[in-house]
Amino acid sequence: MTHSAPSSPTVFVVDDDPAVREGLSDLLASAAIRALCFPSTEAFLAAWQPHSHGCLLLDICLPGLTGIDLQEQLNRRAVDIPIIFLTANGDIPTVRKVMKAGAFEFLTKPFLPQELMVAIQQAFDLHARLQAARRQRDKIATRYRRLTPRELDVLRLVYAGHLNKQVAAELGLSEITVKLHRRHVMEKMQANSLADLVRMVQSLESAA
Repeated sequence: MTHSAPSSPTVFVVDDDPAVREGLSDLLASAAIRALCFPSTEAFLAAWQPHSHGCLLLDICLPGLTGIDLQEQLNRRAVDIPIIFLTANGDIPTVRKVMKAGAFEFLTKPFLPQELMVAIQQAFDLHARLQAARRQRDKIATRYRRLTPRELDVLRLVYAGHLNKQVAAELGLSEITVKLHRRHVMEKMQANSLADLVRMVQSLESAA
C-alpha cells in the first residue's frame, strides 16, 4: 500500500478476498496511487471520512452488508464518491440496478489492468469536479444565510421574475427601498449579474 499526502486522491478497495485486495493494492502502488483496503463494507464505513477524495472499488458479493447495500447507504448520506463495481459474476439486471443508482463503472473479473486504471483516473477527475461544485455551493449557502428576512423576500420575488415595481407592490415597499434591498442582496451573494444570482439560487435548490 502506498502512502502520500492526505490531499492526494485515494482508491478505497472493499473486497472480502485477501488475494484480490493484495493484487489491487500492488497494482495501484505500481502507479503511485494511494490505496486503502477493507475486507468488508462495515470496516469501510467505520473508517470513512466524508471529505475524502478519490473513488471506491467495490465488490458486489460481500458477506453481511453487500456492495449494493453500501451504495444505497452512501446515496442516502449524499456521499458523492464515484463507485466502480467489481464482480466475478455480474448479470444484466444487477448492472442495470447499480448503474441506475449512480455507479460510475461496472467491471467483471478478470479485467484488464489498463481498463481499471483508466476508470480510476476518470473517477478521480469526476470526484474532483463534484467536490469543487460542493465547495462552491457551501460558499453560496453561507452567503445566503447572511441575508435578512426582508432581503430574502426580495430575492424570492426577483428570482420568480418580478420587476422592481411588482416586488414593491407585493411587499408594500417603495421602489427605491426595493432597489436598495436588491443591491444588498447582490453584494452579499457576490453576484455579478442577475443571471449569476439566478444560477446561485438554482444551485441551492438542486442541492436541497
